[in-house]
Amino acid sequence: MPAISSSSDSARFASLGRPRRIWAIGAVHAEIDRLIALHDHIAGEFSPGDRLVYLGNLVGRGAAVTETVAEILSFRRELLALPGMLVSDIVYLRGAQEEMWQKLLQLQFAPNPRDVLQWMLGQGVAETLHAYGGGVEEGLAAARDGAVQLTRWTNRLRGAMRDAPGHVSLYSALRRAAYTEDGRVLFVSAGIDPARPLSAQGDSFWWGGGDFAGLSEPFFGVHRVVRGFDPARGGVAVGDIGVTLDAGCGHGGKLAAARIDPQGQIRELIEV
Repeated sequence: MPAISSSSDSARFASLGRPRRIWAIGAVHAEIDRLIALHDHIAGEFSPGDRLVYLGNLVGRGAAVTETVAEILSFRRELLALPGMLVSDIVYLRGAQEEMWQKLLQLQFAPNPRDVLQWMLGQGVAETLHAYGGGVEEGLAAARDGAVQLTRWTNRLRGAMRDAPGHVSLYSALRRAAYTEDGRVLFVSAGIDPARPLSAQGDSFWWGGGDFAGLSEPFFGVHRVVRGFDPARGGVAVGDIGVTLDAGCGHGGKLAAARIDPQGQIRELIEV
């Protein structure tokens, strides 16, 4: 695993230390009923010394965006109430949906904001937009009318986020990847570029993954790479190196998760 050598890197990547077990949750896409069922399952088995990693795409596509964030925050409080638990034991990764939402909030700086917004809408950001009080036609009109109107529009969206307790803090806590201290296991949202070290992945974390299933050699010493979203929708898969925890949640399928040991072995696959 490439060394994380600066405070800026530490802010982008999360070290999981030396966990007893790791619970990894695939793309949720605001499917709150499935998430509640999965949380109930994990709550019955979770113990201090375990880690919980959400692999991005918490929001988008599904309609229950704010309810999903509230459920995640509620479950966090429940786990942190256990004796010995640390705030750093729970990690949230940035997925494509969260990346688009952050870009949407800065849409006034885009060179072609209307085109960018239309592309995002095609990728499922509309439900997140609606959840924070935004309208599609209103946004397209603001993009047509220029930077001043767009700034006013995105400021209203930011205000709606601030009014939802804990939401801004959660989005601010998103990391690009997480890894165990010994570097054996790496967690990402959608993929990696096998030719680039961790610090040079860029957008590969949420837009990559085209050759993920073909990973056959350790990635800079990493023996297991776990992702939560497959852009090709190939389903849950366990390969020599790569593990995909995407059973189609948000696309008519189930929510997938796994219990993983410190060596990267899958001890339990869960679909709800």
